[in-house]
Parts: sequence; structure tokens; C-alpha cells
Amino acid sequence: MDVPLPHLDRPFDYLVPEALDAEAQPGVRVKVRFAGQLVDGWLLERAESSAHPKLAYLEKVVSSVPVLSPEVARLARAVADRYAGSLADVLRLAVPPRHARAEKAVTADADAPADPDAPADADARPGGRAEVDPRGWRDYPAGPALLRALTDGRPARAVWSALPGEDWAGRYADAVAATVAGGRGAVVVVADARDLDRLDAALTAVLGAGRHVRLTAADGPARRYRAFLAARRGDVAVVIGTRAAMFAPVERLGLVAIWDDGDDLHAEPRAPYPHARDVLLTRAQLGDAAALVGGYARSAEAQLLVETSWAREVVADRAVVRARTPAMAPTGDDPQLARDPGAASARLPSLAWTSARDALRADLPVLVQVPRRGYVPSVACADCRTPARCPHCAGPLALPSAQGTPACRWCGRVAAAYACPECGGRRLRASVTGARRTAEELGRAFPGVPVRTSGREEVLATVPGGAGLVIATPGAEPVADGGYGAVLLLDSWALLTRADLRAGEEALRRWMAAAALARPGTAGGRVVVVADGALAPVQALLRWDSAWFAARELAERRELGFPPAVRMASVTGVAEAVSDLLDGARLPDGAEVLGPVPADEGRERMLVRVPRSRAAALAEALHAAAGQRSARKAADPVRLQVDPLVLF
Repeated sequence: MDVPLPHLDRPFDYLVPEALDAEAQPGVRVKVRFAGQLVDGWLLERAESSAHPKLAYLEKVVSSVPVLSPEVARLARAVADRYAGSLADVLRLAVPPRHARAEKAVTADADAPADPDAPADADARPGGRAEVDPRGWRDYPAGPALLRALTDGRPARAVWSALPGEDWAGRYADAVAATVAGGRGAVVVVADARDLDRLDAALTAVLGAGRHVRLTAADGPARRYRAFLAARRGDVAVVIGTRAAMFAPVERLGLVAIWDDGDDLHAEPRAPYPHARDVLLTRAQLGDAAALVGGYARSAEAQLLVETSWAREVVADRAVVRARTPAMAPTGDDPQLARDPGAASARLPSLAWTSARDALRADLPVLVQVPRRGYVPSVACADCRTPARCPHCAGPLALPSAQGTPACRWCGRVAAAYACPECGGRRLRASVTGARRTAEELGRAFPGVPVRTSGREEVLATVPGGAGLVIATPGAEPVADGGYGAVLLLDSWALLTRADLRAGEEALRRWMAAAALARPGTAGGRVVVVADGALAPVQALLRWDSAWFAARELAERRELGFPPAVRMASVTGVAEAVSDLLDGARLPDGAEVLGPVPADEGRERMLVRVPRSRAAALAEALHAAAGQRSARKAADPVRLQVDPLVLF
């Protein structure tokens, strides 16, 4: 039943009246009487008998279309268990709301007489069954073998690190085409509409028109529901989309793929807060399908897949990496500004100023990446800028005021005697966020040059290839025709010193995504990062080696007890409710409770940390405790998040 109460998270038996026998098939939407009210539900299974002696009758079949496939139902149950959630909440994410007009149109099209002049099957249509050209993957030694495995229907699992300037959408289209050539379907998830448009165009070029559908909430309820039904009916074998597509009902699923899995847009903001990467990997595991996790940068979670041998890495040889990587250089931590008055007014380091000037003189565009508003500075050592961590739980320290005593944002302990483990320094400072370069400042520094902005108000997809300045926030960088002549990565400390477990990983991901837009090769574009070249994320960028940085991050998180090396759950609510839930939870052996720490709106947060081997037991214990509270009709809600993207 579509009732979001944890203690009702189980199937219920109902009798099917004879009048509804034909329509009441597994997967259809129904209405049933429960506690005196008519509620929505899903018909999961038909059985000859029930262990319950007295049953109520099914009231209504909302639609005879079986929108919930057995594979998606099984997946939804696994996701609910993984995230300590309820099946009803997951099904709300998995199946879009019914759109009666769209459903009627699709049904009418299916019932229409077949065109005698139409091809006998999809593979016979123009652009249908395409031969997969492996040359697009030639720069990656394991790439052609991956395509062969997909064509053969083998469950290959790969973590792909893309080269600078790589046509990632084209490579994903190759992988999908190989899967389709093997007679199986594919689901590909990207972070945003711009990436979806690129992938859409690439798949159309490789497979031909009409061989795939887009599934995204941004397309509107009618178009989204039509695309969903086309996949559910088996009219198409390929579904692409944003995180709304992670549950897409594709028959004979052979490949699940995600691009840029570190992007926070892949995390669902609604309960039970699943991440698209984990949902897709669960599908691959349950359905014996292939999996492809790709990006310019590699997340710690993707590195864990490689180190546990769940997946194989697909990377280029170092000689190829060096040949394809644009010239890169750091400016140092406290660079001297150029003497040119224009550079000083724009607050550009000398190297960045020179690189931009040279690119503009060569009639090439220049990309300037500036961190968007909202990045919160954290506390670091005033001498060496090492992020300050709690000596007890390794959580981030924070200063309540300029004269306050540092305290942990995880466990709440005061660290009055804090000493930096790197240099022994005892002075703390708020890490700088850098100057806010604006389009007006850069316009004054480079008079007569067109200036374009891309950010929250308006995100540009492409820009022309001539001389011009493009100022973009991370994630909003447009593609330039022919590539950028220079890419300037400014205000690096705003990214590196956020109070976030993933600050370094996120900074590198943002930088690599921008640097990949430069003209490839050392004789092409130039990338300048305003940061100290000795920092690990900067070193990874300069060498274009995100795998090295991901391995380093994962090793540190194992040592400190951070995800993904461990499993963490966040419990947020008013103090009494949080305490009530944790007191009633039978936490597994080895569970460590951290906190409380202030959250928002008068609430507090507790963190529960367990080894990965106890992850299922932790989720089960928290879900059971939430069920006990809902059965008692506890007044104050508690939000449960397993492996939240933001821990503090």
C-alpha cells in the first residue's frame, strides 16, 4: 500500500472479486480499503490462498497497464532495505505518477493495425542494428574488450577514467550499441539536462531515431509517462535520463551506466534518499548485467569497486594521457599579481593573466571557473592550512565565534587543546574563500572582449570558438567550439577547504571537468589553477591522475573511519525523538554513535558508524526502530539517511 509508515512496510492480502479477475494482474495500480479509508496500492502477486482467515476485497483496479515489472519490484525492495526505507517510498520514485491521457494514447497506438509496409522488426529499420566501431575506445587498452563483452552479453563491470577532451557521450553510445547488438537493453543515467542532451544526440547518431527514450522529470508528466510506458511495453531497449531513469523498466537488461557519479545531483533528495550509482550497481548485481561507471574524475566509491575487484578499471596508458592533456600549471598559494593595471583590477595572478591574454590574442575563448556562492569555509591550521579534525572521531572542527573554542561538528566534543598533527601549530583560522571575480571586473581587465556568464540564472550549453571570456560556476561550464585556449581555475581554496568530507574529491572533479574542455595536447590549450602545486588534488590535476587521488582518499578514509570505507547513518530530529529512536534500535555489534551536534531549525543530528559488513544489520535496526515509533504514533518525525552525501 502507498502508505509511508514504517510499521506498515509489508505486503497485505486481499481477495480479488470475479469482476476484476482479468484486470487484476501483478504490476497494476489498485485501490483497497484499509483502516476505513480507500488507499492506493500495487498488486505484487496473485496466489491461490492466504494464511489469513478473513480478507477484504480489492476495491478497484486503477489501470490495467502493469506498470510495475517484477524486476523493478525486486529492485525497489532491495533499495528500501539498503537505505532503511519503506517500499512505498521507493516505488513512488520508481514509477512516475499516472497520466491518463498519455496512457490512453499509448494504448491506442499499440492497438492500431500494423503498417504492412513497416519493417518486420526494430533491427531492420534504417539505423537500427549498427556495427560497433571500437576505434573510439582505442586509447584505452581495455576498451575494445569491454565492447566485446557487452556484445557477447557478459556482465562486464568497468570504472572508466576519461581522457581530456574525450567525447564521453560518444563512448557511452558505443557501449549501448554493443549491448543492443547483443540483444539486450541498457539504462544510462547522467546528472543534468545538458549531459542528457549530449547523450541523446550521440545515441541518435549511433542507433538511429526512435531506438531510445529520455526519462527525466524535466520533460513534464505526460512526456515522461509516455517514455516510461514505451520502455515498460518493450517498444525500446534503451532508456537514458537523469536520476529519474535509475529505475527504468527495461527488458533483458544488459547494461547499467552512470556518468560522473560524484555529482551530487545523482543523490535523491526524497526518502529514502538513494544514490543513482548504488541503485544501478544493485540492478547489475540482481540482474547479472554489465555496469559502467565513468567520469573525468574518480570517486572514492568507484575506487572501492576497483580495489575490491568488483569492477575493472579502464584507463589510458600514461603516454597517451601525457599526449592528450593540455599544458597545466599552478600559480602557488599566494601568487604575486601582474604589474599590469588590468590584471590587478581583476585580481588575476600573473600566470593566469598571461595565459588569458595569449589565448585571446590567438582568437580563442577563455574559460574562467569561479566557485558559486554557498561554499562554507571550514577551520584549518593557521600555519600549514591542514583541515582541523577532531582527535576523537576525526570529524571537522568548527569555531562558534572568532574568540570561541573549536568543537567537533560530528560528536560535539570541545577541542580546546587542539594541535595540528602535521606541523604542531595551535592557531586556527577560517579558510579563505577567495575573491569573487565578476564579469564586470574581467571586462575591465580585457576591454573590448565579449564576456559571457553561465551559472544559476542562465546555463549556457555551448559558446562560439572565437575570442571571448566565459565566466562559469562549477558544473555550468559550456562547451566551446574547438575547445578553450585557456582555462583559469580561480578561488581554489573556496573548494578545497569546505567543511565537507568530499572537499578535495569535489574540487578535483570540478577542475577536471573544466580542464577537459580545453584544447587537448600540450600545444593546445592551457589550464591554470590558482593553488599550491604541492597539494594532492592539484597534483592529481596536473598529472591527470584521478585514480591516484581516489586511492589516496580511500586509504585515508579507511584509517579515519569515513565512508565509503565504513557505513554511516544520520539520524536527525528534535533531541527527544532522536534519543527515542536510538534507544529503541538494536544496533549491531561494533556500532559507534557520534554526537549530538546541532542541525537546523532547533533539531540535532546523531551519526551511527558501523563496518561495511554490518551495513544490512544497521539499516534493518534503524528501520525497525522507526516502525516502532510510527506504530506508537510518535509525534515528532525523525529523518533517517544511510550514507548521506553530506555528513555535517
